[in-house]
Amino acid sequence: MNKKEGNNKGSGSRPNSSRPSSNKPKPAMAKRAQGPKKAKPTRTGATKIEVAATDKVAKKPNQVAKRPKVADEIRLNKYIANSGACSRRDADIYIQSGNVKVNGIPVTEMGYMVKPGDVVNFDGATLTPEKKEYILLNKPKNFTTALDEGQEYRNVLELVKGSTAAKIGAIGRMDKNTTGLLLFTNDTDMIRKFTLPNQKSTKIYQVSLDKNLKFEDLEKISKGLTLDGHKVFVQEVSYIENEPKSEIGLQLKSPNVKVVRNIFEHLGYDVLRIDRVAFAGLTKKNLPRGNWRFLTEQEIINLKNS
Repeated sequence: MNKKEGNNKGSGSRPNSSRPSSNKPKPAMAKRAQGPKKAKPTRTGATKIEVAATDKVAKKPNQVAKRPKVADEIRLNKYIANSGACSRRDADIYIQSGNVKVNGIPVTEMGYMVKPGDVVNFDGATLTPEKKEYILLNKPKNFTTALDEGQEYRNVLELVKGSTAAKIGAIGRMDKNTTGLLLFTNDTDMIRKFTLPNQKSTKIYQVSLDKNLKFEDLEKISKGLTLDGHKVFVQEVSYIENEPKSEIGLQLKSPNVKVVRNIFEHLGYDVLRIDRVAFAGLTKKNLPRGNWRFLTEQEIINLKNS
């Protein structure tokens, strides 16, 4: 599939197609997700001043100042994570166990700084850190994130093939019938963040049912249901404006798309279609079905702060 980059100047994103987007109405809740979230303000300057003042008072006359960190140095665990081998947390375990060498010498020191030109060997393999890539896809039907469903359904990686030379993976799972936003990255820390059960990012879905959702069932969903012994809470549920009452908007934090299907099947409804229209502040705006784009720098910052 040949992809064309978009021509929106100054946006920082690269849409790969100009095909018109679907006219399917989105949940009213999705409107609030339009536009980038503001990054959380930081007190970087104030923090540096406070630390500097504290160090000045606490420093002893005979204390030897630590060697300043070189600009291009990087922590060993981050270097390993950037290579795509594993997360930083797992890298710490490998380092402590003595399975990481720098320039042929085993390193077990936590916080060890890797300098330009250093050769890092991880569990027998030499690592090469990759640039972090973040790609947003508007997934169509009949593609799956699974790698073991045979040849009947194609893998979603086909849709972003050629977008980058980095080894990227999808955040979360989607079956062949689920459509909408799916994020790809080689940032193992971000993948782990958005797949944790207690992560806090909001997702918004438009769900199509085989029949109208009764109001009393809508209220049950709003109050929370118990599925397989676990309480499932939604942030918001509503009928889609100007649509049949079989079209439902659902907003929740769970990273598992199956939860959405289970909610309605638990109440006796067949789910015909699930479309993810918002993911952690990202929306399908200017992204037609089956197409992808790179995230902007601001969107990446927002995701890391979400």
